[in-house]
Amino acid sequence: MDHHAYRHALAGALGGSELPFPPAEFAARLARVRAAMHSAGLDALLLTDPADIFYLTGYHTFEVSVHTALVVSAERLVLQVPSIETGPAVVTAAVDEILGYRWEGIEEVVAPLAETLAAQRAIGLDLYGAGLRFGVIRELQARLGAERFRDDGGALLDAIRIVKTPAELDCLRESARITAAGLTAAEAVIAPGVTDNDIAAEGSRALLAAGSEFMSLQPIVTSGRRISIIHVNHKRRVIEPGDPVFLEFGAAFQRYTAPMMRTAVAGRATPEMQALRDVCRELFEALTVAMRPGNRFDDAARAAETVLAPHAERVFFSGVFGYAVGAQFPPSWVEGTGYIARGQTREFAEDMVFHLPLCLRRPGEWGIGLSDTVRVTDGGAVPLTDNNWRLNELTG
Repeated sequence: MDHHAYRHALAGALGGSELPFPPAEFAARLARVRAAMHSAGLDALLLTDPADIFYLTGYHTFEVSVHTALVVSAERLVLQVPSIETGPAVVTAAVDEILGYRWEGIEEVVAPLAETLAAQRAIGLDLYGAGLRFGVIRELQARLGAERFRDDGGALLDAIRIVKTPAELDCLRESARITAAGLTAAEAVIAPGVTDNDIAAEGSRALLAAGSEFMSLQPIVTSGRRISIIHVNHKRRVIEPGDPVFLEFGAAFQRYTAPMMRTAVAGRATPEMQALRDVCRELFEALTVAMRPGNRFDDAARAAETVLAPHAERVFFSGVFGYAVGAQFPPSWVEGTGYIARGQTREFAEDMVFHLPLCLRRPGEWGIGLSDTVRVTDGGAVPLTDNNWRLNELTG
């Protein structure tokens, strides 16, 4: 049978069987988005980011490299997927219509999308979103007129996604539990003579055994001087006595990730290591106090910069003190809806959730990283993860 027949056969047996939330959750999300569209004068949204599509429909798959699109209008949700993603679309998505195209036939994408959008006069796009293909947009603009397309669709959806619902917070708490289990298991095998791969393997095993789905970003393990290099990962390096070992894990539960960083030492931590741990903790405390409704992201960043200033010449820090997390897909768990950094003028609101990646690196020597994922409340930010904020010394 072809993919059209497959879709109909599958729908009769398993349609909607893997929706990650009750229909009422998606209905409420969609109502908020449609109200925002109406206020912005948008007739439709054309979304291609896998996380945006998941947020509104539940659609999820590990194959996120292919063209997929969702058209949101006042009346309908129309999901376009390639033939190989027919199964996930049927069982995980709550939509009004599924448009299929042959996996190998990308030229089949434009005509059905153009027909779906033909009656919409103002169409919002996310020009910085994942999956937005220049060839597809160019052809749609040629057929429908470039003047119909606006670039404010991404900002509209970001402003809604960044504030989490109770159901989303529950998923983040469960991710936090699983993340902690993986980190604890990984730390338990740290010792001189094992490799960073051994540690990552044990952490991965524990994450999956505790219930994680495929992760948006695989476990990160580095040690010694390699910690001073941002965004490298395990590479068969043998742990030496006294090495710090940096770990950053994030389990996925219903696609939601609450990451956490820890640093352990294969032996005793030096006074310099403990001093940088103390700076990380001071940064965390400054941030969580400032992360309250009405304050700007910039306000929290400046509070943290005051703590960091005396150390800024001898350590590298990325410049981003926090980023929003929620539902995501590979290659990253970063939601992309908000960043705690200088110049970011959005205000905090209750139930925003951020990972605070506080890693300080001494170039060519080592680094210390500790973090929690936190929820914004009226009284400041409170952790969803359970970091103990110690350099765990593994001596026996």
